[in-house]
Amino acid sequence: MLRYSSKRLVSIYRLGCFGSIMATITNGMSDVCISDMANKKSKMTEPLCKRPRENNDMQAFDQLFVTLVDDLSKYGMKDPEIGDAIKWFKDVNDYNVPHGKKNRGLTVLHSYRYLAKEKSTAEDEELACVLGWCIEWLQAYFLVADDMMDGSHTRRGQPCWYKKPGVDMIAINDSFYLESAIYVILKKYFKSKPYYVDILELFHETTLQTVIGQNLDLITAPTDRVDFTNYTMDRYKAIVKWKTAFYSFYLPVACAMYMVGISDPQSHANAKTILLKMGEFFQIQDDYLDCYGDPAITGKIGTDIEDNKCGWMVIQALNRVDKAQRQLLEANYAQNDPEKVRKVKSLFDELNLKQVYRDYEESSYNELTGLIDTLSGSLPKEMFVSYAKKIYKRQK
Repeated sequence: MLRYSSKRLVSIYRLGCFGSIMATITNGMSDVCISDMANKKSKMTEPLCKRPRENNDMQAFDQLFVTLVDDLSKYGMKDPEIGDAIKWFKDVNDYNVPHGKKNRGLTVLHSYRYLAKEKSTAEDEELACVLGWCIEWLQAYFLVADDMMDGSHTRRGQPCWYKKPGVDMIAINDSFYLESAIYVILKKYFKSKPYYVDILELFHETTLQTVIGQNLDLITAPTDRVDFTNYTMDRYKAIVKWKTAFYSFYLPVACAMYMVGISDPQSHANAKTILLKMGEFFQIQDDYLDCYGDPAITGKIGTDIEDNKCGWMVIQALNRVDKAQRQLLEANYAQNDPEKVRKVKSLFDELNLKQVYRDYEESSYNELTGLIDTLSGSLPKEMFVSYAKKIYKRQK
């Protein structure tokens, strides 16, 4: 049973529409708002994806997070002996889940609107947002664990959770909790839905895929030395696909597909092919912007060179260097030294990697749009095209 009635949902939605797919996609999106629902109960008469976007769409999405944390906090109410643990976990949720861009979460809602069209209801829009928050919980689980494995110090402008006083290795257990919370939420809101098992299996499979990708990433770049043996495009694409693209690109759209009753393997296979390619395209852009992006626009200073990342830039360099240039790269890569980072970037300039990237961007985008033309089938082509256009030539 949903917490909110249709009238309550209307009052929340009137705060603003929810938003779009990715941080880069939200800018300029004009087709994803809810408006004028008060006298229409929960049934939409016009495709929501055609309605004008408002600027305060995130507010309603954030309000739902408060409800979900409240649901989780009530889990142990009948067992007062675990009250201290439940209180701790509320802090875990509040610190780690809601402070990202919420790109993946909002993608579920946006995709649902494209797929449901005039059949969209207020109740199902809330459910799409619940699924979106489950993906945000999944992201938090991955990041808490990843920060410990990488020895990171900050995340989203604040200390990593395990770096907080009094947390330390308790964060390992907290990451387990964040994953478990997903299934508490799914059971509460979706147990009676015909697609419940599909969603459960989707989250379990996606989690395993991401864990596999994380392992590939960890074993490719040794922490105690520079070893470019496995720095190949095949390995890079595997890492991107398994660690990032499945849960960041396919999972949100697949959730929406199951919601509207699209469960046939062929439709999911086609969507997956398009979205995994989009995820690869997006990650390569990220790697380029880490090196050449303007921090005033991207909002961050790239550290892939210092962090020994098996990234697209260094792989392109390795494919083009002579013996002396490779030695320079081996001597200066993965060093937290501004002068050595400068030498690596100078080598990238010497190899004209900016032009290599521009050529790649054009050819890859053409390949992506070709996949959309070929594989979208009964799925709304405009959904995929919209996502692709918003990340093409992005600057952040």
